[in-house]
Parts: sequence; C-alpha cells; structure tokens
Amino acid sequence: MTDEKVQRINELARKSKTPEGLTEAEKAEQTELRNEFRRSVVSSLTSQLDSCTIVDEKGNVLKKAKNAK
Repeated sequence: MTDEKVQRINELARKSKTPEGLTEAEKAEQTELRNEFRRSVVSSLTSQLDSCTIVDEKGNVLKKAKNAK
C-alpha cells in the first residue's frame, strides 16, 4: 500500500467526521481502500510469521510449517 493511498484513507476519515460527510462514491472508495489496507497488513504479518522459528525448552529449533494452523 502506497503512502498516497494511506493519506487518502486519512483524508476520507477526516471528511467523514465533518457536517458535509462523504458522498456515496467516496464511501465506496473508502471501503475499498480500507479493505486493501487490511489485506496488506495481513499479508505482511503472514510473511513475518512464516519466517519465524521456535526454540523449544531443549534448544531445538523448530520451523513453523507454511500454512499450518
């Protein structure tokens, strides 16, 4: 997600709190940008967790299997 898109999310959030509010088109844009932001956060977190390792009490290094739950 680009800085410009994050700035746009913030602009729309500020405008939504004003008496004029958001137009229907702006509401739709806000929803799409927020969803894109959420996907970006989840993707980043998943990537970070996939690169993590766990060390058990005996010192054995355990690698998390991808897509394991």
